[in-house]
Amino acid sequence: MKPFGAVIFDMDGVIVDSESHHEQAFLDVVREIGYGGRPGLAFADFVGRSDQELWREFVAINQPPYSPQELLAMKRGRVVASIRRDGPIFAGLPELVEKLAAQYPLALASGSERPIVEEVLKLRGLGRFFSVVVTDTDVSRGKPAPDIFLRAAELLGMSPQDCCVIEDSKPGIAASLAAGMQVVAITNTHPAAELQRATHVAETYLEIERLLFGRRGQD
Repeated sequence: MKPFGAVIFDMDGVIVDSESHHEQAFLDVVREIGYGGRPGLAFADFVGRSDQELWREFVAINQPPYSPQELLAMKRGRVVASIRRDGPIFAGLPELVEKLAAQYPLALASGSERPIVEEVLKLRGLGRFFSVVVTDTDVSRGKPAPDIFLRAAELLGMSPQDCCVIEDSKPGIAASLAAGMQVVAITNTHPAAELQRATHVAETYLEIERLLFGRRGQD
């Protein structure tokens, strides 16, 4: 890889195995408000995108007696509770973060809402490793727009081309590249064949470690 000076992590699908938690919370909310089985959209189409986009489109299609913000709050509470209960952090992720933090400034850039991000950062004390945290509400456009990564680079005091992103989703890869950054995609959510736009594709955190440190990963 080209030299870089900072690493930016996506969260859902990279730090925590949370996509199923988000989907179940979405399905629970739409069922509770009377749209179970007919939400009018596919949750899978919003993987890597923001909850705000999800609920805006749901409201536009279905015209429920709830605002996007009310639906956001209903889903948020369910996701926070399930993250707190299950702690679905990926095996090998904490070790990678700790090793990278010893050499690079780290940022977290997530399309999730800040209360969910803060709950995740409590797991294994991960929050202490990230000097910068940017969430969907901190930028005007979500992924695949580059805004969230550009804001993270700005707060890190880095030029975008000096940043490397770790992502799992296709919108996240597109956003990273649009920001002028290198991006390593991990196959937690999509198969490697769907992630080929990334600078590199990895199947494990050990493989990411080897890529970023240029060594065999075990000292």
